[in-house]
Amino acid sequence: MRNLLTTLLLLLLALASSAVELPPQSVVLPGIDEESMKARFAESDMQQLEGIWYYPNEEMTLAIEKWDGEHNIGYRIILLASNDIELLPGIVMGYVARSAVDNKFSLWLYSERSHLTLASPLECVATLNSDATTLTFDPPHWKVKVRVNFARFLPSIFRGVSVIPDKEEEKLPIGFKKIYPAGGNGNVFNEIRYL
Repeated sequence: MRNLLTTLLLLLLALASSAVELPPQSVVLPGIDEESMKARFAESDMQQLEGIWYYPNEEMTLAIEKWDGEHNIGYRIILLASNDIELLPGIVMGYVARSAVDNKFSLWLYSERSHLTLASPLECVATLNSDATTLTFDPPHWKVKVRVNFARFLPSIFRGVSVIPDKEEEKLPIGFKKIYPAGGNGNVFNEIRYL
């Protein structure tokens, strides 16, 4: 039974990973920084998802830009600055693809570090809020429930009863907060303006 379950999980993972062919490792785009990205955005017709974003969980500044990728992948996520000095500015951190729902996207972030590159992209669903200032996502969680039927050792009246406690805790959403382009009156999104 254990071998069957393991084989089934491996098969599902293989099917899920083959659905979209992403580059297996990240690439570094030379000469990319925050100012060069602002200049690129100033010369283009930006879409809502495009811009410079801050990723508070990892203390990174990222850019999301249009990209002519394969399999409906329309955006790439590029690192602009990080507290982690081993990550180079210009490294592609992941990719984004549109879905049938306007504010929902497939998002892939590389999850493993291999020397100076990143590998093993993980897919999750990202949600863009109504004013395009936050892009939240929930990384995949693997949950396995094991149920043992202790009732079979009790009289027959208890055999149909099973109790499985499962506590779901509320978690803060993980995601990006837009810092460029500027919002109304020339202010950066979510910046407090004192009069």
